[in-house]
Amino acid sequence: MQVFHAGTALNEAGDLVTAGGRVLAVTALGETMAEARERAYVAADEISFEGAQRRTDIGAVASAAALEQTT
Repeated sequence: MQVFHAGTALNEAGDLVTAGGRVLAVTALGETMAEARERAYVAADEISFEGAQRRTDIGAVASAAALEQTT
């Protein structure tokens, strides 16, 4: 799992803070696209901060298409 951040900065106390907008991207690997997606969402569940919002649709279409190709 890997987390990329943008729109973030360190405040005077040395804490990582957000400037708003889409600030994190969580990526993961797996044997299948569905497994990688699941791992990324499990990891994303471990991240929280005030005002955080999450998309739950990322990778859903590609994951479903990949599953169809294997059946």
